[in-house]
Amino acid sequence: MRNSSSITLVFFSEDCQSKLDLVVEGQQMIVEKVDRLGTRMDRLDTKVDTSDVKVDVVFADLCVHRADTAVHHGVYRVK
Repeated sequence: MRNSSSITLVFFSEDCQSKLDLVVEGQQMIVEKVDRLGTRMDRLDTKVDTSDVKVDVVFADLCVHRADTAVHHGVYRVK
């Protein structure tokens, strides 16, 4: 038969174990969320890189158009 101090120790041990399990579970959830966030960031980086290329293409086209209108200064004029 167990005395009251050993019963208290068992409950304390079980309580500590359940709290530790909760902490471990929380850490696992955080790791999974960080992994998903990393994947989303990688996709976002790809989209930003693609957008940068598109902006560069539009800028180059605009520069060519601007140079062309500057050559034809008498024809293309804002009135």
